Amino acid sequence: MSKICIFASHYFPYLGGIERYTYNLSKALIRLGDEVMIVTCNDVKEKNYEIMDGIEVLRLPCYNLMDGRYPVTKFSREFFALYKKLSDRDFDLVLINARFYPHTLLGGWFAKRNNIKGIILDHGTSHMTIGKKMPDTLFAFVEHVITTGDKLLCKDYYGVSRACCKWLGHFHIKAKGVLYNAVDAVSIQNIAEEPKRNFRKEFDVSQDTAVIVYTGRLIKEKGIFKLIEAVQELRKKWKICLFIAGDGEEMEKVQTAADDVIIPLGRLDFEEIASLLGQADVYCLPTDYPEGFPTAVLEAAAAGCYVITTDRGGSRELIQDESYGTILKNTEVQSIQEAIDASLQYPDKRIQAAEKAKKRVNIMFTWDKTAQKVHGLARER
Repeated sequence: MSKICIFASHYFPYLGGIERYTYNLSKALIRLGDEVMIVTCNDVKEKNYEIMDGIEVLRLPCYNLMDGRYPVTKFSREFFALYKKLSDRDFDLVLINARFYPHTLLGGWFAKRNNIKGIILDHGTSHMTIGKKMPDTLFAFVEHVITTGDKLLCKDYYGVSRACCKWLGHFHIKAKGVLYNAVDAVSIQNIAEEPKRNFRKEFDVSQDTAVIVYTGRLIKEKGIFKLIEAVQELRKKWKICLFIAGDGEEMEKVQTAADDVIIPLGRLDFEEIASLLGQADVYCLPTDYPEGFPTAVLEAAAAGCYVITTDRGGSRELIQDESYGTILKNTEVQSIQEAIDASLQYPDKRIQAAEKAKKRVNIMFTWDKTAQKVHGLARER
């Protein structure tokens, strides 16, 4: 048995790809007999300590910058009291999720000060962006400063995809390997076959209507508004609807587009997402976000959806060529529209590609495989 401490700037109920990675990896490690503690920022004002699904969660006080998207540790009395509890623990490995948050520096310092093996796991493939020149330049500068500190504290770096490992080279860091993002493919497939909810019936969508699905955070960089515009054009040619599952800062604006074709569902739980994906014809994520390896893409492929996405992050490591799905040439509305249109015109090709991608997920991207690698790192001396 190994004792593993995972530093992550965000954790549930904050919902995103890194948070789901942290949770699913922790559960897989526990199945191997390891003990796991997650150290995160209390950006959601939850209990500062609790046990969730067998995982210890320690939440440190923080300042919420960028509406909570960028938490910064608050060195208050509460922090030092909680940190003492952390320091009293004996860990075999400190795994630090994401390289570009101030919380990363705390994790690196904790590992080095206590002589614990520490690794930093990168989840990005470009600088953080909000599409505005001045803030984006500032974010890039801050990321370089934090990464300089990371390099002084930690020597071992990994990525959640080969694309992440390549991006580390931008900071003159050579990655030691890949700890792939993954999904519980068996559970997704079981739920897809016996869905928790029948979305077609619930929203009166006929069987001859093509169902397009988007799941993920509702932020502009993920391409949600371009996808909505593309579907609104396609409705002139096809019987089609777009289910949008997720929440985020653009939720209110997304809801203004709602009608009988554009259907926002809000935040869904895991079983509901798997049920929805199992009833979809096409999954589309036209993202410009600096993804590591989008969990939503892996979930969609595991459920048997035809995937249309970009080459951001590790998606090309799943969608290797057009026989597995579609990698968009760009994220313009016309490109999205053409890709969806082509997938609907050739259903046999779409179904064959979806099956091929599904098999690749089952072989390559499982939590048991990733957890075994992390378990092995914890046992190294």
